[in-house]
Amino acid sequence: MKRTPVNPWPWSLKLGYNQAEIIEGTNRQLICAGQTAVDGEGNPQHTQDMRKQIMLTLDNLGAVLNAADMGLGNIIRLVIYTTDVDVALKHFDVFGARFGPLNAAPPMTLIGVTRLAIPGLMFEIEATAAD
Repeated sequence: MKRTPVNPWPWSLKLGYNQAEIIEGTNRQLICAGQTAVDGEGNPQHTQDMRKQIMLTLDNLGAVLNAADMGLGNIIRLVIYTTDVDVALKHFDVFGARFGPLNAAPPMTLIGVTRLAIPGLMFEIEATAAD
């Protein structure tokens, strides 16, 4: 898979994502349902801690990707939902720590919502991946 960043403006790079990417030469595409900070039984975790929810959400997304023989570096698009955009943005360094070493900056959208499906959850990630 070949990824070519498209950034007519540089501001999004400071936030860790490309405005767009041209994706060429893919074999498979994986569409992931929204992943959240739940345990293996679907119970919400870290209900008062946004940072820990973001980290567990990324761990859970990683588990889904691994089950498809992919990883975070295969993500080509993210849609993020949060109940508190300002607090979530304070913890976006977690994305840099996870995606930076992979030289990945997938296009993303961050959306503020009133609530998520399960009470106590503050953060959800939908992802599309390819290889």
